[in-house]
Amino acid sequence: MALTVLVTRPAPQAAAWVDKLRDKGLQAQALPLIAIEPMAETTPLREAWHLLPQRDLAMFVSPNAVTSFFAARPAARTWPRGLRAAATGPGTVEALVAAGVPEALCVAPRAAPFDSSALWSELQNEDWSSRNALIVRGDGGRDEFAQALRGAGAKIAFVQAYQRRAPAWSDEERAL
Repeated sequence: MALTVLVTRPAPQAAAWVDKLRDKGLQAQALPLIAIEPMAETTPLREAWHLLPQRDLAMFVSPNAVTSFFAARPAARTWPRGLRAAATGPGTVEALVAAGVPEALCVAPRAAPFDSSALWSELQNEDWSSRNALIVRGDGGRDEFAQALRGAGAKIAFVQAYQRRAPAWSDEERAL
């Protein structure tokens, strides 16, 4: 019996991982353990877009945060010139660039581990006094990055870009 790798990431990322694993000759199948859904109320996202030019940094916790935030972009809005976009890893940077953020404005850890602590190590030597940062995330989440920025003197705002739900599995997925 062949071993099957189950990829439990949310559907959009799971599909990409499954393809990569299959390209390496592994048997892989997506079985997302959470579903990512857009926010029913997008007013806070549109307001966050309008305030972006006043920010010194916009941090995205995941590719899902990027996708959901840019899906709510008001017409004719573009990424503010010079605004850096922070990411915890290469998948989020890839999503930012695909959404139109210049790669030169993306800041992320250069090597594993790809997490908020490693991201903070890339930014911690800057003067954050009275600077403004936006953190784009799902419902809830860890606050270590925000706490580090606050501890360095930054003003932090959060916007919820998506919500997590239990997945609606097909009969085939349940059997798996």
